Formats: sequence, C-alpha cells, structure tokens
Amino acid sequence: MVPKLNVKRLNGLSWFIAGVIGLIFYIIYFNNGSRIALYPYTFLSFLSIALIGHSDVLMMVFLGRKFSIKSKEFTLYRCLITYPLSIFIYLALWPACAYLARFPGEYWSFNLFLAFTGSGIMMNTIVIVMHDSVLLYEHKVHADLEVAQLRTANAEAKNLLLKQQIHPHFLFNALNTLKALYHKDTGVADQYIVHMAGFLRASIYHQASNLSSLADEIKFMNDYLEMQRIRFGNALQCKVSVDEHVLETLFLPSFSLQPLLENAIKHNNFTQQAPLIVTITQEKELLVIANNLQKKKFKVASTNFGLANLADRYRLCCGDDIVIQEDEDQFSVSIKLLKK
Repeated sequence: MVPKLNVKRLNGLSWFIAGVIGLIFYIIYFNNGSRIALYPYTFLSFLSIALIGHSDVLMMVFLGRKFSIKSKEFTLYRCLITYPLSIFIYLALWPACAYLARFPGEYWSFNLFLAFTGSGIMMNTIVIVMHDSVLLYEHKVHADLEVAQLRTANAEAKNLLLKQQIHPHFLFNALNTLKALYHKDTGVADQYIVHMAGFLRASIYHQASNLSSLADEIKFMNDYLEMQRIRFGNALQCKVSVDEHVLETLFLPSFSLQPLLENAIKHNNFTQQAPLIVTITQEKELLVIANNLQKKKFKVASTNFGLANLADRYRLCCGDDIVIQEDEDQFSVSIKLLKK
C-alpha cells in the first residue's frame, strides 16, 4: 500500500500557520507603534505565508505523482523548487510594502532585498518543517496500518494452516476405523462412510470461516458422534445443556468441539456397563466440555494434537487461552464463548 498525501490536512495546516504568523506580526506592528498601514501589513504577512504554504502543498502533489514521498528525489526537488518560489513570493510583495510605507527611497536598498530574501527562506523553512510533521504523522499511521494488516494476515494464515491440519488428522483416524469395520461388518462400514462423507462435506463448506456459531459447532460434533456410535453404541454418550437463544448468537473457533470429543474417546476405556459420558454445558460466558475419567491402563501415544491445535487457534482468534482441568474423576476444557 503506497502512502498518500493528506492534502486537506496539509492545506488546513498552511492556513493555520499563516494565521498564527499573521497574528504575531500584528502584535509586533501594534506594540512598536508602527500603525501606518497596520492592517495591510498584517494582511500581506498572512498572504505571503498562505501562498508559501499552499505552494509547498502543490509542489508535493506534483512531485508525488513522479516520486515516492519517502524518496530522496522527492525531498531534493521539493527544496529546489519551493525555496526560490518562496523568495519570489516575498519579492513580488515588495512593491506593495513600498507603497504602503510611503518611503520608497528606503525600499529599494540592497539590505532590504536581503531582508525579503531571508524572510522567504525562513518562512519556507518553517512551512516545510510543519508540513513534514504532518507527513511524519501520516507515515507513522501508514506504517502502523501496514503492521496491523501484516499481523492480521499472518494470524489468518496460521489459523488456516492449523485448520488444514485437522482434516489429515481426522482422515487418518477415520480410515483406520473404516478398515477395521470392513473386516467385521461391511453393512456397518457402509453406514460409517455415509456419515463420514456428510461430516467432511460440512467441514469443507465452513473451511474458510475462522468462527462458527455454537449451533454449527454442535452440529459438526453430532455428525462425528454418529460415526463413533456406529463403533461403540451406547458405550459413548454425549449430553448438551445449552440455552437455545445462545446457539446462533455466540461463537467458537471453527472445529472446536469435535477434536475434544475425539480426545476423550482416545484416552479412555468405556463399555456398555461403564460408558464414556461427555457433557457440554454453558456456565455464564464459558462453554465447559467435560468427561468422566476412565483412563486406559496402557499409555496411548499422543502428540496432544487436538488440545494444542485448539489452544493455538483460540489464541489467534481472540487472544485468550483455554482452561484445562483434571482431577481423579473428571477431565474438562473450558473455552470462552465469543460474540461475533
């Protein structure tokens, strides 16, 4: 993104500088008793600064079409043009000053020529410094905006990468399960494929979204749950207790619930007599996903993929962390519900 000149602000600053310096000259003329042509002198001082200021703005607009406003060429040509132009503006006002002073003999001296030339140089320097302060501010705003955009793009890229990791991970586990089912019952395996296709279709449809409504997240999880119930039957239970009115008004990072359910299945033993019970409850602004602990006696190889992935994506989305708690009987993950 190329920084642009804020012409409106620069012109406004030019009028402000002209007004302030014109007021200073008015006070000087008034206090020194030089009240002959007091108002015309003040007006000419105001006019000269205004012309110098707006000339500098015009030069910047003209040069900005050919050079970057951050380039050395822009600064060099700006100085080479505006300083002679400012001197010319002051010398052009010389005859008016001579007429108003009513002492023309004193107004055609070399010293006065140097005074007008020096005034042009000094006033142009003041204008350039003041205008540069605006340019510096605009550059800072532009740089901050670019940094913010880069951070946003980087966060979105990381979020997309993390979400893309979910599908290979899910497919790896699902295909292993499907292989085992085909060895036992091809009819059940066919049902599993139908549910798997529906789940993948829904997840791909929402792939571009960083956030999903709570209703959509529960629907994704239920699709996955139906796949697992084909394997485990009533040994796997899931209870959802959430107010209906928050389902469409509160949000979670996309694909938040399914990895947590998968994590519970992976690390626990469960049977028809001792089922795995997963509960999803709303506690004020938190969604708590908990399950009873029936840990497998042998240690399951794990990279903590599901929890780590969710924690990273949640941190990217809103800057908060998930809360993980474990005691002798229960494992739970608490995540803050988001307002879109």
